[in-house]
Amino acid sequence: MIKAVKQGRVEFVTEILKACPDLVWSLEKYTNRHLINFAVLHRQHEVLRLLCRSPAKNKLFATVDSDKNSILHFAAMLEPSARRNTVPGAAFLMQREVQWYKEVESIVHPSMLEYKNTNGKRPRELFRESHKELVKEGEKWMKGTASSCTVVAALIVTIMFAATITVPGGNIQDSGLPTFLNEKVFMVFIISDALSLLSASTSLLMFLGILTSRYAENDFLKSLPKKMIVGLSTLILSIATMMITFCASLFIILPEKSQVVILVICLASVPVTLFAWMQFHLLIDMVISTYGSRTINKKVKYGS
Repeated sequence: MIKAVKQGRVEFVTEILKACPDLVWSLEKYTNRHLINFAVLHRQHEVLRLLCRSPAKNKLFATVDSDKNSILHFAAMLEPSARRNTVPGAAFLMQREVQWYKEVESIVHPSMLEYKNTNGKRPRELFRESHKELVKEGEKWMKGTASSCTVVAALIVTIMFAATITVPGGNIQDSGLPTFLNEKVFMVFIISDALSLLSASTSLLMFLGILTSRYAENDFLKSLPKKMIVGLSTLILSIATMMITFCASLFIILPEKSQVVILVICLASVPVTLFAWMQFHLLIDMVISTYGSRTINKKVKYGS
């Protein structure tokens, strides 16, 4: 039974508990750990959700092992098996760890927040100690990603600003106005250039915010992911609008060479599109990880 809980075999656990509900009190003798302790320690979301539906859930929430570790202490521990999670990157894993701790924290009695184990450590203190290395790895991953994207965003800002000053076709000598001011394609050029410049500037500020963050545990929950989401979204937007600007400028310069223009656009779009596509997958993973559904039902509370 305990092995099934550790491995997350929720169907097996469900059937066993239906046949014999008293097995919810199964425990490991030499550690005095109950099923719910193992479910929390091994990050078995579905099993924990199942146990939270048990009539005895309030008593289960109050169980402690032989070292007086509560279920919140188990949520604070970093079990090695958690590193085999499908979440890509240390920052994602750290975010999931904070989310898991917050979820378990929301279902226990408030007194358990200050409950000390035999080593005299509260759950929050144990969480901070056991996740030191993961925080460092998450910081390194975040800074590496932000640094790479900062370089790209800075290049786009520089290029788009220069394109605004030196418009294709030049200016009329007498008035100083752009030569193709009345052309529709020129308006497309100006609008897309402005959008690319503004979005790249926003992206640059977001990534600089990530690089200068204090990197506390709770920063991985919302603050850093939100900055990364906004930064990647605006970076992808700036790349897309930059390509539109590039296309519009070619059509302005070579109005009668449409075949050549289309060929050049296709070739130039390949590396840019590949970069945007790779970052888009990272963006989707970050959005799902940050705004995904809760692990435990919101209605599950101690005493409910």
